[in-house]
Amino acid sequence: MTSIPAQGGLRQGLRIWNRSAKRSGRKVPLRRQIALQLVCLGIAFTVVFPILWILSLSLDPRGLQRPDGRNLIPPGISFDAYGRVLEQPTSNDISFLQLAANSLLVASGTAIASVLIGVTAAYAFSRMEFRGREVLMIAILGVLMLPAVATIAPLFVLLTRFQIGDFVLGRSLYGVMVAVISGALPFAIWNLKGYLDTIPRELEEAASVDGASRNQSFFRIILPLAVPALAVTAFLGFIAGWTEYYFTVIFISEVNQQTLAYALNLLVGQFSTQTPWSDFSAFAILFALPVALVYVFLQKYIIGGLAVGGVKG
Repeated sequence: MTSIPAQGGLRQGLRIWNRSAKRSGRKVPLRRQIALQLVCLGIAFTVVFPILWILSLSLDPRGLQRPDGRNLIPPGISFDAYGRVLEQPTSNDISFLQLAANSLLVASGTAIASVLIGVTAAYAFSRMEFRGREVLMIAILGVLMLPAVATIAPLFVLLTRFQIGDFVLGRSLYGVMVAVISGALPFAIWNLKGYLDTIPRELEEAASVDGASRNQSFFRIILPLAVPALAVTAFLGFIAGWTEYYFTVIFISEVNQQTLAYALNLLVGQFSTQTPWSDFSAFAILFALPVALVYVFLQKYIIGGLAVGGVKG
């Protein structure tokens, strides 16, 4: 292992890391480039068309009970469906803002807990040697392979036993949050561990030579370099909490604790024949909009984090 001098060793190590992360560009032949562009256009069309269709239905002023075709241009444009959804999304006595606040609570809590707990556990697995390390890693991987629906019953029984006065954890949004976090953590730990393994240990060794403690190396070196992986973990945790439905249906019985995903399902349930497609489409657009905004905000970090393990130190 090559040692890094104490004087300016940390800065030199960071320069080595940044230099190794750069990739050499290669020129793609014209025919192959055209073929790849056509493939990308085909994939883009299959992805974008349903979104444009839903957007078109949400602007359709006719209030159809069933779509009459796959027309992207409606006969007129009206935002009345958005107004109706924002005013009274379902037949229940709960506003759209309250539904959004409940969903945001679960989603943000899941994202924050996934990052905070996941990165500390991943750092321990990546950098430390302790008894039972391999067994714990295999156990986490085993939990990751379990389908989420298989954990609903045991989590419900476990969380409903946690009670303080009239508050029952398994009957609240906090119980839903804990359940979602339990499913998001295994992936967060493995995802972050894979990225931390690519960060050279020489950087921490250079920092320790310069007088930095392990905690200082973790907060000032590891975390800044792991920002892309942290962004991916936070984004996926946010999506898991924002779109959660099964735990909410089982755990929540009070109307004021329903989420957007729960309310959206009501529109395609027993009231599906009474809900105009314009209202359902407008609700779907508003439901997906926050996730899209979070992705736009974290885009530059997510793109780098999706290549976890692609750069070796």
